[in-house]
Amino acid sequence: MKKALLTVFVAGIAFAQTKSGAAPKAAPAKTNLLDPSTLNAKAPETFLAKFTTSKGDFTVQVTRAWAPRGADRFYNLVRAGFFTDVTFFRVLRTPRPFMAQFGVSPRPDVAKAWESAKLPDDKTTQSNTRGRITFATAGPNTRTTQVFINYGDNSFLDNQGFAPFGEVIEGMEVVDSLYADYGEGAPSGNGPDQGKLTSQGKAYTDRYFPKLDKIVSAKIEPAAPKPAESKQ
Repeated sequence: MKKALLTVFVAGIAFAQTKSGAAPKAAPAKTNLLDPSTLNAKAPETFLAKFTTSKGDFTVQVTRAWAPRGADRFYNLVRAGFFTDVTFFRVLRTPRPFMAQFGVSPRPDVAKAWESAKLPDDKTTQSNTRGRITFATAGPNTRTTQVFINYGDNSFLDNQGFAPFGEVIEGMEVVDSLYADYGEGAPSGNGPDQGKLTSQGKAYTDRYFPKLDKIVSAKIEPAAPKPAESKQ
């Protein structure tokens, strides 16, 4: 698999004195996409993330126990609106069903801010089977914001550090319908060059790859489901 990869607002701290004279409490820190350190909440043990795309909706169920660091990162990105207007820039269905990859911000300033926000690896506890969602890497401990949804049985990725943290439970037909005719990214194919995608953002894809499908919005659903059963 081709290796893939892909400041500053400081939240003010406000204090309020209680009527009883108790010690003041710090206000919750605000999240800021230009400062990855502010997106550090722990995810629920299970949660749903609903994606509305240019082709329809799909829902991802995340099970934190599968890959805790990856689940936390994904949870924070969705909550902060990172995926708004993000394109599915690498959709590979031929010669065999492979993956739909996304997660480069359409804003170059945001994309740059996350380049060094690398996650330590999670242990791979689940297999990269159809519908599973996984962070892309460029080697050990390099996960940032890019993820992919497996189209087929990609279990050969399991021993390469690709740790699934969730799976599509509704709308997989939408994922199957994403525009794929650009193929692999440049220079191997006719798809977007990841360097230019990162540095130029939306202007680059709008001009040269107008047919790419994109995410309109993503949100955490309020009700958490029961943990998914392992398929191993």
